[in-house]
Amino acid sequence: MKFGMNLLLWTGELNDELMPVLESLKNMGYDGVELPLFNTDLDYAAWGSRLDELGLGRTAVTVRTEEDNPISSDGAVRAAGVDNTKRALDCCAAVGATHLVGPYHSALGYFSGAGPTDDEWKRGVESMRQVAEHAGTVGVTLGVECLNRFELYLLNTHADSTRFVREVDHPNCRMMYDTFHSNIEEKNIAEAIRGCKEMLCHVHISENDRSTPGSGNVRWTENFDTLHEIGYDGWMMIEAFGLALPELAAATKIWRRMYESEAQLASDGLAFMKAEVAKRWG
Repeated sequence: MKFGMNLLLWTGELNDELMPVLESLKNMGYDGVELPLFNTDLDYAAWGSRLDELGLGRTAVTVRTEEDNPISSDGAVRAAGVDNTKRALDCCAAVGATHLVGPYHSALGYFSGAGPTDDEWKRGVESMRQVAEHAGTVGVTLGVECLNRFELYLLNTHADSTRFVREVDHPNCRMMYDTFHSNIEEKNIAEAIRGCKEMLCHVHISENDRSTPGSGNVRWTENFDTLHEIGYDGWMMIEAFGLALPELAAATKIWRRMYESEAQLASDGLAFMKAEVAKRWG
């Protein structure tokens, strides 16, 4: 098992001021970090060298918007979505990120007023297949993420994302599991995890209020028990949000501070994950 921390708690873009945070996370005992990958113009190779020196592994996260929506009826908009995710994959290769995760299958925060149509689903699969082929070329694994119905509408359950990546049908296209979205959308946590076993490549550990894992109402026993049952042994990446990024606070609907400090959240969250894993994996 590898334990990581998503850097979106602090920033939406890698910058020099983040170095003390990275050093602190390494000293706490983290194995790696999840990098926000929204600006593809940074020197990711240089950042890869910095992270190597610190001994931190990495994954990355990105999103798509209405302007580059991979399921749009406008071919130019779809093409922009494919191209932008391919660019993000190139950045992953440069920085040494093994996985690119997130809801880049469709536009975050955009709604048609109805559920996904058959055409939107087909366009999404076709767009992702192009992305997956590029992922295979650069040696990065895609971890497609479903989000709850209040954030997007194409993939809302883990059964949705599992079916989606099966239809993409490419070895570099897999899906990820998120405890926050599962807490909202899944009727049966254990069955949701069992159902995605063959396609699962990544896990987000996220509390029901997006703050410190273990401090809220997520059904942690069911989550950890079933992840152990299916033999999961990849990244457990804490995803928590605060007020550091106004644009992200607006998207995630975080209006109040729900933890003592970012450092305290990271420290307590890591201790929680390690304790739960030690009970089951030994």
